[in-house]
Amino acid sequence: MGEYTTLLVEREGGVLTITLNRPDVLNAFNNTMTSELQDALRKAERDPEVRCLVLTGAGRAFSAGEDLKSRQAGGDKSFIESLRNRYNPIIAKLRTMEKPVIAAVNGVAAGAGLGLALACDLRIASDQARFGQVFVRVGLAPDSGTSFLLLQLVGLGKALEMAFFGDLVAAEEALRIGLVNRVVPHDQLLATTREWARRLAAGPTRAMGLAKRAFNFAAAATLQQVLDYEAYLQEIAGHTADHAEGVRAFLEKREPRFQGR
Repeated sequence: MGEYTTLLVEREGGVLTITLNRPDVLNAFNNTMTSELQDALRKAERDPEVRCLVLTGAGRAFSAGEDLKSRQAGGDKSFIESLRNRYNPIIAKLRTMEKPVIAAVNGVAAGAGLGLALACDLRIASDQARFGQVFVRVGLAPDSGTSFLLLQLVGLGKALEMAFFGDLVAAEEALRIGLVNRVVPHDQLLATTREWARRLAAGPTRAMGLAKRAFNFAAAATLQQVLDYEAYLQEIAGHTADHAEGVRAFLEKREPRFQGR
C-alpha cells in the first residue's frame, strides 16, 4: 500500500485497516492526510485481495475534522477548491467503492471527521465516541457529504438540530437515533470491528457492492449533486465575518461572538 506519514495501513487476510494517525491533533485533516487517504482508498478499491475496509483513528479521536491551524498557515481561502479536490473525492470513493466499509469510531468524530464516518457503510462506536456536526461553531455550513448522509440516517429534524447547535452527540444517543449500528465498550471496539470485518470479507462482497450501488441510486438526489451544492454554499459561508470570528475564537481558545453576517 505504500508508505504514508499520516496513515497506518495494515492488511490481515481480506481486511484492510486504515488508521488516521495524527493523534496529537485529534487526527484532524491537513493536505497531506487527505492526499494520502485518497491514495490509500484508490489502492484498496483496486486490490482484489482487499474484501473489506476498516477506518479508525489513532489515540483518543476518530477525527476532529479540518485542521484549522494548518489551513490558516497555508493561506488556502478557496473552500470550493478545497472540498472538490480534497474531501469530496474521499466521500464519493467510500460511497461508491463496491466493497463493505466499516468505521470503528474510537472517539470524537466531528466536522469532516463526521462526514468520513457517515460515508462508511457501517459504524461501530466505542462508548467513549461522540459525534458532532460542528461546522456552525466556526460559522460554516455542512460539508463532506454530511447534509446528505446525516439526513438519510437520522431524518430532517435531528439533522437540523445537530447542524444548528453543533453539540456533540454521545455514543448511546447516536445509537438511539440511528447514527451508528452498534455501541461497545471502548476496549472491545477493535475486536468487535474485526469480527464484523472478517464476516463481511468472507461473504459475497460483489453482492454487497451491488447493494451499495442500489441504495445510492435510490436516494432522491445524487451524492455528487449534494457535494457540488455543499461546496457552493461553503464558498459563501467561508467568506463571512462569522467564519473569520469562529476561527479566531478557536485559535484564541474563547467563545466566538457571532453576528449573523
